[in-house]
Amino acid sequence: MAVSIRPLLLVLLLLLFPLIYTMSILHQRWNPEETKKLSPKKPNQLVLGPAAGQGLPNRIQCQGTEAMNRIDPSSKNINSEDKVSFVTVFTIYKSDPTNEKILDRVKVGEISNNTKSERSLAILNTYINFIQVSMPSSNVIVLTDPDSTFLLDRNNAIKFPVEGDYSRSNLMLQRIKSYIAYLKRILKSYEMEKANKNIIFSDSDIAVVDDLGDIFQKHHDFHVALTFRNNKNQPLNSGFIAIRGTQDGISKAKVLLEEVLDVYISKYMGASRMLGDQLALYWVIKLHLPSAIQKFNQHECFTGNVKGVSVLFLPCAIYNWTPPEGAGQFHGMPLDVKIVHFKGSRKRLMLESWNFYNSTSNMSNMLCLILCSGRTKYDF
Repeated sequence: MAVSIRPLLLVLLLLLFPLIYTMSILHQRWNPEETKKLSPKKPNQLVLGPAAGQGLPNRIQCQGTEAMNRIDPSSKNINSEDKVSFVTVFTIYKSDPTNEKILDRVKVGEISNNTKSERSLAILNTYINFIQVSMPSSNVIVLTDPDSTFLLDRNNAIKFPVEGDYSRSNLMLQRIKSYIAYLKRILKSYEMEKANKNIIFSDSDIAVVDDLGDIFQKHHDFHVALTFRNNKNQPLNSGFIAIRGTQDGISKAKVLLEEVLDVYISKYMGASRMLGDQLALYWVIKLHLPSAIQKFNQHECFTGNVKGVSVLFLPCAIYNWTPPEGAGQFHGMPLDVKIVHFKGSRKRLMLESWNFYNSTSNMSNMLCLILCSGRTKYDF
């Protein structure tokens, strides 16, 4: 039997040899760096097209980058009696200088940012710029690692060091801890300062494009405000949390965030570094206020009680609007949009938008520029 198998094996090897030889040659020639170079590059400059939402009611109508039906906020009589502190978490990651390649350099207008660190600081400063324009009486608090050495030379912004682990993989967890530490500090000094300054926790990649004082003026009874969207798995976006600046409001906000932190640690430590806090926040709301779930597919504000905390739910479409990415419906931008959130590969668009506003002083036309960029994903 063994004698008859040998010829079959020989024939099989002869048949397979060309295939094995070809695969060996391809493996030797394959270069992952060249493959990466051949992959399509994301744009490193503005890409403009038709503005979405044209002809739809209550949406900004544009002719090119000119807004046709939106009153520019700068021409309104803005009256923000309530002062607001915008609070964000920011740090600069230490990196190997050899990784700061020329490919990381970004030029927008006449300004060049030569390293990733400079690019991150440019985003932070643009965030502050938009706040200064839309809400000039407000200030910015930057919660950061005490070892951070970046400079923040701004009249309306200060660094606030909070001990913790600010590594990339831990940043969302640390953000909640830093928020809680800040609220504790405010509560401790509340009686001495007798202040009544409202607080907005936010990501630093947002542009405040209109006065947010109406949140506190129109809605008198909430302690904490969250933004919601029609997203089954993550209907709440943690990139914007508003807190009424009373002692009761700050205390209730601390209680809510402490429960979110506990849930994060017990249930979502294995989640993606950018998702854990939102999953934990949704879990807490779903547990204590299940009726809210049915309202996340609507577009109106509503309130609910979460363990004694009065929570105001605000639609992302107005208070946390993001240009849609990828496929799907794109219904334009609401006329009364307050915040544009440059999530994902839209940081260049944020810098380009500020550069446009800085040269035109027209916020509404700038929004048309953003709309005309559509779903474009940029180089960063």
